[in-house]
Amino acid sequence: MGVAGCGKSSVGQALCRLNGATPIEGDAFHPPENIRKMSAGIPLTDEDRSGWLGVLCEELRRAVAAGRRPVLACSALKRSYRERLREAVPGLGFVYLELTPAVAARRVAERPGHFMPASMIDSQFATLEAPHGEPLTLVLDASRQDVPQLAAAIDAWWRRQQPEP
Repeated sequence: MGVAGCGKSSVGQALCRLNGATPIEGDAFHPPENIRKMSAGIPLTDEDRSGWLGVLCEELRRAVAAGRRPVLACSALKRSYRERLREAVPGLGFVYLELTPAVAARRVAERPGHFMPASMIDSQFATLEAPHGEPLTLVLDASRQDVPQLAAAIDAWWRRQQPEP
């Protein structure tokens, strides 16, 4: 989880390659109206995100019910959003890929073909309720480590969270 440009998708894919988990790309589930708003530089409201979060909850539940280990790449900027996801899948862990607004803006400006413009970074940070101190949450500095390092750190943390057989 984290703001646009923190590496959620890249790190999530790398993590799935490391441990055989199932990737779920949160952006793929935004309704067309949300994408139109974000593309136009209009921040999403809680109401805009509600249906999207509901769909993500269902995707997580389906993956777990099928015996898969899902890795959801999703902004989850507010604690209430994370709580909703935790309610859907008890024991759900979060990895917060933390970085500065300047690094996020640079990364978003450099990525081709994504609907989220760099002008939206300020609104993402304004919405962000950092999960410091939340249960089952790992905080990593996404500006100082590369994707393989981040994925390896998450995989090691994830394995430590698993109950002993």
